[in-house]
Amino acid sequence: MKFFVDTANVASIREAYSWGIVDGVTTNPTLVAKEGRDFKETILEICNIVNGPVSAEVVSLDTEGMVKEALEISDWHPNIVIKIPMTKDGMAAVRRLTKEGIKTNVTLVFSASQALIAAKAGATYISVFVGRLDDAGHNGLDVVFDTVQMIDNYDFDSEVIVASVRHPLHVVKSAQMGAHIATVPFPVLDSMFKHPMTDIGIERFLKDWEKVPK
Repeated sequence: MKFFVDTANVASIREAYSWGIVDGVTTNPTLVAKEGRDFKETILEICNIVNGPVSAEVVSLDTEGMVKEALEISDWHPNIVIKIPMTKDGMAAVRRLTKEGIKTNVTLVFSASQALIAAKAGATYISVFVGRLDDAGHNGLDVVFDTVQMIDNYDFDSEVIVASVRHPLHVVKSAQMGAHIATVPFPVLDSMFKHPMTDIGIERFLKDWEKVPK
């Protein structure tokens, strides 16, 4: 499984990338707005930190507007992936962009049927929002499982991104299901390193080491 970090905070991205486990970055308008910085400047700085896919989202809702934005944004850096919402206009845009050789990340996917449409349209990545599904009383991981099965059954080129990750178990369960990527908020990714027994073990080793004759 590949790990993307889900943030537009450059300091967090730089730290996470230094751990040697981050393969890419996903952003969205909300995450970029939270940083209070210029969109293009932020995306380009991220691209200069991470040697991997960096998702940048369009804000137009019609096909022509999405394609126009996508062509401009994708020209900023070769690692940029264009994030497109799961709508009819969005899928028409994905089809056109795919033919142009531009990578896309279909976002706001909440059902297996939506995921199937995104794969048919030629999406490079399909982002299934597990946390938001869980919040609405559904099992988001069921949609991940169904999507992975469909991708495998028909040998689609799309990769499944597990998005809206709320805790490490979302990541682990998705990995067991064969999801290709988890895009993880920085605090959740940081928490995956931690276990109280690891801390206890390190403390014990250090105390024992103090007893060793020097």
